[in-house]
Amino acid sequence: MGRETGAAKEAVRNDDVSETKKAGETGETGETREEYLARRRQEIKGLSDDELKARFWQLAEEIVKPLYDLAYTHTSPSIERSVLLRMGFSSLESKAIVSHAEKMRLLGKGAGHLVLRYAKMTGKPYLEAGKDLCVDLEAWDDLKAAFERGASR
Repeated sequence: MGRETGAAKEAVRNDDVSETKKAGETGETGETREEYLARRRQEIKGLSDDELKARFWQLAEEIVKPLYDLAYTHTSPSIERSVLLRMGFSSLESKAIVSHAEKMRLLGKGAGHLVLRYAKMTGKPYLEAGKDLCVDLEAWDDLKAAFERGASR
């Protein structure tokens, strides 16, 4: 629980990896785990601390980018309800707005964005506009038409 030495940290790291690949086994490249780790150590041996940090962040970005892209381009009803709850709508209002947005195939625009767009179109405060969207199907037709003609700015 105290300070671990570099060797102790390496031993723990190696133990974690050893469950998937036992010592002496060869991988896809035909090299053993020890050979692979030795090769990887040589690749980073000459890097300075700043270069290691830069490499770490580069690899972290490569790992996270697909997740970020997926989250940026996809949403779910639960996420959209959560957004509306944080905007001040009740759970029943949020559910109704998201349900209508799904039926109109507008959920990808973002429920909060839809409410704000409709508020801007009508000149009403967004909470009032959102309550209108809960019950007024014509409001959804107007909103969908606005997006279809490119008035999403």
